[in-house]
Amino acid sequence: MYLIDKWLVALVSPLGTALLLGLLACILGLSRRNRGALLFGLGAWCWLLIWSLPVASDALYNWVTRDYPAISISAVEPADAIVLLGGGISPPDRLNPGADLNQAADRMVLAAKLFHAGKAQKIVLTGGSEPTQLTSEAQAMADMLGLLGVPKSALILEESSRNTRENALMTFRALDAAGVKRVILVTSALHMRRALGNFTNGQIVFTPVATDFEARARPSWRQWLPDTQALDVSARAFKETAAWLLQKFKQLL
Repeated sequence: MYLIDKWLVALVSPLGTALLLGLLACILGLSRRNRGALLFGLGAWCWLLIWSLPVASDALYNWVTRDYPAISISAVEPADAIVLLGGGISPPDRLNPGADLNQAADRMVLAAKLFHAGKAQKIVLTGGSEPTQLTSEAQAMADMLGLLGVPKSALILEESSRNTRENALMTFRALDAAGVKRVILVTSALHMRRALGNFTNGQIVFTPVATDFEARARPSWRQWLPDTQALDVSARAFKETAAWLLQKFKQLL
């Protein structure tokens, strides 16, 4: 089921959809159905073009993240613990001996800031590992938080989960064992809606504090120039929307 979910999400991304349309265009072309091949080929090109434009990418991003605006640390109510979701760092592996930060690394910085501001005394780090990785993602985050001045005694590691749903299930056990009732949930704004859907339950109150805001103010003329970064943001916004809808569907079953 884990791999099936990954494939479904990949197919609905702009690149995945364009590749599928391009494949259909090739099949129709080989079958000498030239009009159909032209339509599917043009559709693939237009679909990629639209979602590589910052004006479209930012609009989609702002729609997905609209419920989770940036808030100041001083406005965050204190809680029993901070839950920091993985996704901002890749653990070391046999090809890269050092952990690799990505565009979501602000999650760790925000968690450290919240801790140092006295908003919670414990940080739960959740994230397992792939077979090729040398440590869990939780451990890689712990190492990074150590560099940011967070002591090991403040960290609780959950190192078995592979996705957001498993993050929630396994983190609940750690929180329940520690008697935690109020939690600050830290993740990227793009990921927060789906994450909160998994973490919300009747026993623990979760306060969402989002980070990694990616929409950017640009000169108007640049809004209409194709950009690989805009296509990447569009792809992740499609991924989060598809995964959220899949999560809702599973909850109805």
